[in-house]
Amino acid sequence: MSTVPVVFNNTVLRDGHQSLAATRMSTKQMATVAPELDTMGFGSLETWGGATIDAGVRYLSEFPFDRLDALKRLAPKTPQTMLLRGQNIVQYTNFPDDVVEAFVAAAARHGMDIFRVFDALNDLRNIETAIRAVKKAGKHAQGTVCYTTSPVHTPEMLIELGTRIEAMGCDSICIKDMAGLLPPYVAYQIVRGLKTRVKIPVVVHTHETAGFGAAAYYAAVEAGVDRVDTAISPFANGTGQPDTWRMLQALAQHPRRPSYDLAKLSRLRDELTRIYAELSPFTSPRNEVVDNDVLIYQVPGGMLSNFRNQLKEQKMADRFVEVMREMPYVRQCLGWIPLVTPTSQIVGVQAMLNVKFGRWKNFSPEAMKVALGYYGQTPGSIDPEVLALAEKLSGKPRYTGRPADALEPRMPALRAELAQKSLPTDDEHCVIYAMFPREVEKLYQERAGKAAAPVPAVAAAPQPEVKAPEPAQLVIPGTNKKISRLALTIGGKRHQVSVEELG
Repeated sequence: MSTVPVVFNNTVLRDGHQSLAATRMSTKQMATVAPELDTMGFGSLETWGGATIDAGVRYLSEFPFDRLDALKRLAPKTPQTMLLRGQNIVQYTNFPDDVVEAFVAAAARHGMDIFRVFDALNDLRNIETAIRAVKKAGKHAQGTVCYTTSPVHTPEMLIELGTRIEAMGCDSICIKDMAGLLPPYVAYQIVRGLKTRVKIPVVVHTHETAGFGAAAYYAAVEAGVDRVDTAISPFANGTGQPDTWRMLQALAQHPRRPSYDLAKLSRLRDELTRIYAELSPFTSPRNEVVDNDVLIYQVPGGMLSNFRNQLKEQKMADRFVEVMREMPYVRQCLGWIPLVTPTSQIVGVQAMLNVKFGRWKNFSPEAMKVALGYYGQTPGSIDPEVLALAEKLSGKPRYTGRPADALEPRMPALRAELAQKSLPTDDEHCVIYAMFPREVEKLYQERAGKAAAPVPAVAAAPQPEVKAPEPAQLVIPGTNKKISRLALTIGGKRHQVSVEELG
């Protein structure tokens, strides 16, 4: 057995708060811990991607690349990692190759070091473009195998996916156990199988949702894993990653135990505990405990805290268990797809609709796209009746090509649309606008309003959170609304912004 110490990556600035606090940690809050995290010697800091870009622009009034710039200034020594959903980028649908390429190039320019690229279906066609773009930018491409359990998912199948990822030119492989389902012996089997067949480093990522996390990491360490992902309490354990301190103690006397400064860890925990209290409206004790039901539902930790909030908004909080029980059925009908963003949300929404209206009485557009092949090749077969219904409702047969091949390039059109709205037209704004158009416009309207408002003598009291409306709730402004034009200087550049006055 190797005696080379295993390396810990730290996830507290991304998956830690995504899994336990609905992705609401702000850049300002991160700034209080990022410099000390940078001195710890972690293999990497996961700081960006996943749901952080969505939540930042939607709820925190932050432009995503500003956060990346800030964290690179605050933590310049430790490589930073982002979670990239392949052809989905960080959204829930596929984007054309030119948008994916522009996003990766922009993230690389702003200092992102390691791109953990995955596809929700493990269809490697959906990560090819992103991997090529990462390599072209001279950055580290980490190909990902999404772990799940089903009649069609076996350790041998997942190991074979890993060998194909190495053949694509990736610099490392991540086994991504997004729901905390990975049993210790299976972790050993997969890591050992990969270490005998590939030459690039192997990383394991899991959650403590079902209580397997630390044991799975221990087994992976025994099998020769190179790195594992840990967080720091209270943004750890439960639906998050195993806690760093606890994992160090689990490896006590082990020849591969790494060494991290416990005094610094203690200081970080104190500050993170303060931040966790500030985020209490978005945390829940139910996300902090071991949940055996996840072994049935297989819902990822990053989704649970957000999904509870969503059901509450739909006035279905009391039907949470019913919706969870419906998810395995929907998943089976859709070809045993792994549950990871965006498929976890797609299956969750369809399960909610099935509970509310009856099975398949209301077929969500995204679930229909999965059934019709527009997200890629599913691991198993689509239920024949569900496929027939999708084909009937859409008027289209199942698509078998690479999903992105059905999409036209969009960057020129995005640039033109932003110019028409008097918004910045650089690649950074194009790619974020492609994914979150309403949110980007709202962000600039808010900034313009703040720029025009008088500066208060004292800090204003915190305002209630205003959530972006769902598409069905949008109101088309009347023609009597006034349009103001303002000049903003952002990042040293002057921009003309059109702002609609909403009465």
